[in-house]
Amino acid sequence: MAGTMQMTVANTPSNDLAVTNFAFCSPADRRKLTVPGSNLAYALLGNSLHTCHDKIPDGELGLNGTQRRQIRVSLGEAISISRFIPPDNFNLALLNLELEFFKAKGKSEHADAVALSQQLKKKFIDQVMTSGQKVVFEYCGTIYIFTVSQAGIEGQETADRGILCAETFIVFETSPNSGIQIVNQRETANSKLFKQKDFNLQKLGIGGLSDEFTDIFRRAFASRVFPPHVASRLGIKHVKGMLLYGPPGTGKTLMARQIGKLLNGREPKIVNGPEVLSKFVGETEKNVRDLFADAENDQKTRGDQSDLHVIIFDEIDAICKSRGSTRDGTGVHDSIVNQLLTKIDGVESLNNVLLIGMTNRKDLIDEALLRPGRLEVHVEISLPDENGRMQILQIHTSKMKENSFLSPDVNLEELASRTKNYSGAELEGVVKSAVSFALNRQLSMDDLTKPVDEESIKVTMDDFLQALHEIVPAFGASTDDLSRCRVHGMVDCGERHNRIYRRAMLLVEQVKVSKGSPLVTCLLEGPGGSGKTSLAATIGIDSDFPYVKIVSAETMIGLSENSKCAQIIKVFEDAYKSPLSIIILDHIERLLDYVSIGPRFSNLILQTLLVLLKRLPPKGKSILVIGTTSEVDVLDSLGMGDAFSVSYRVPSLKKEDAKKVLKQFNVFGDADMDTAAEALDNIPIKKLYMLVEMAVQGPEGGSAEAILSGKEKIDNNHFLACLHDIITYR
Repeated sequence: MAGTMQMTVANTPSNDLAVTNFAFCSPADRRKLTVPGSNLAYALLGNSLHTCHDKIPDGELGLNGTQRRQIRVSLGEAISISRFIPPDNFNLALLNLELEFFKAKGKSEHADAVALSQQLKKKFIDQVMTSGQKVVFEYCGTIYIFTVSQAGIEGQETADRGILCAETFIVFETSPNSGIQIVNQRETANSKLFKQKDFNLQKLGIGGLSDEFTDIFRRAFASRVFPPHVASRLGIKHVKGMLLYGPPGTGKTLMARQIGKLLNGREPKIVNGPEVLSKFVGETEKNVRDLFADAENDQKTRGDQSDLHVIIFDEIDAICKSRGSTRDGTGVHDSIVNQLLTKIDGVESLNNVLLIGMTNRKDLIDEALLRPGRLEVHVEISLPDENGRMQILQIHTSKMKENSFLSPDVNLEELASRTKNYSGAELEGVVKSAVSFALNRQLSMDDLTKPVDEESIKVTMDDFLQALHEIVPAFGASTDDLSRCRVHGMVDCGERHNRIYRRAMLLVEQVKVSKGSPLVTCLLEGPGGSGKTSLAATIGIDSDFPYVKIVSAETMIGLSENSKCAQIIKVFEDAYKSPLSIIILDHIERLLDYVSIGPRFSNLILQTLLVLLKRLPPKGKSILVIGTTSEVDVLDSLGMGDAFSVSYRVPSLKKEDAKKVLKQFNVFGDADMDTAAEALDNIPIKKLYMLVEMAVQGPEGGSAEAILSGKEKIDNNHFLACLHDIITYR
């Protein structure tokens, strides 16, 4: 900005030039204010910007009455002005103008928004418009005055000022008593609904949800972007409600709040479902009616020109449960559903309301609320994919990167690859945990008052890797449970076991790549202790699927039949949220509460499993179900054997298999190994592990450390004695 100039305030050269946005100066003064490389001149006057013109003496500046009132100067007063050079990004994308008559009229008039917008662009093109500025202009023989209520530049929500250009969207607003009614607001409808033309979701803090946002815009807002008469001529009604559903922490509430921020006009009402409830009779229904009161009044007074009223219901399942499902005796929940249905789609339904509901449990919501005309747009906010996780990590690490707290060795691409099935909230938790490790290095537990060197704080890749062990995804692989299923790890048990493993891994590949096999089921059957559970757990770990869960009877001790069924169903429902999943049904006969005396079993759990083993997952999801059993004949008699598409028998160890396992243990001498293996024909691997551990202790005890360190070997006679004890006293 150049130095200031002292000029004297004068009137405009003529009355017809008073109805412009120009400030007038002499040609000599104009040259001092001209922007380099342009024929345009801009001057900064107090809080306003004006283009300069000529036909006035040197040292004087001609301003009309409106301009003088705005910057509070009088004729003949000396003022300071300075040349203003606009920045590169200064074109207005959006301009909101409050329109009124220059002199009040007794009758009302219609103003065509399209024609008025064209006239203003023609008259004021390349001129600077400033928030709060008042401009007088003539249109069709009538003198109007507009006030700039909002100016928006591309990429910025709001700006103090900008240059009017051909691409600027102009939105006209009027007060109810102005006597002016704006019609045909077709050209500016887009900008009237949204604050900005382009949506950068990452700047809004939304990562990995661009497809969902596009779907929401198309279904819920596209019809509202056009003027009301277009929707009327198409014969359609606006969408009045949408439901955002999905796992916890995936960004449903964040998405709804940001949609509210993007909209022009009224602030959205955000309500938590339980807050609506009241212990007083009729008070809950009144609370619901109060939410819609502003929208009702607005529609009565302004009709189709009414603003859009957004009501956001968080945890909507808390108050909109299926009617008749609650047994509280009050019927409050049923009344809430009825009240909402009346407001959204009743006889006097509102057309200026958008109700956004959010829930983790779509299945609990009354079906009448989900049909078209009500909460008709259902958008699943699911777990982010790798690209989405990358965006979320970038959002949560952007500040520390800007301020040089992020170490150069941090690889966000690798972290995005490692965090399969992490929700957005869990990824934020990973970042917080990593920061806590970095901060902890700067603290001394001996003296917490010791000053901290801020410059030395660095969040490293190692901090993030530690955080991944601390923050475990709710819908991820149960690696701890799977590891417990193979305490001794995996040893080579011979070609028969290896063949089953290879066949099972082929099923894993089939689930990954095949479009026609979204559900594959496999049964591992064999004698007890033959390694079925360990094999299933190994397949789950080696598959690298994002969701691997094991369902076993040990996690259901003391639960009722219904609770067990609910727990099994939840595992399958959680699996449907992941693109690739493995579910291990361990010891199915125990899950069924099977007892040979009687025989007895749970028919409820049996029927539940039969349904789940046949039910295809949602589109785009693939599941491999691995069952294990030692009672295959029982399952066949119950009709469950046919529910599995493939069945493999996991055998006990033969002599040559047992010898191969003993070699890997390295606790026998070469001469004793053959003798020991000869006695181990047809032994389950689990029993062999137990036998070796017993023999390692030695006949008198105390030799285990020497054997495990390789200094000594197991005494063969002691080993055979232990084997005899197991066979004799079993």
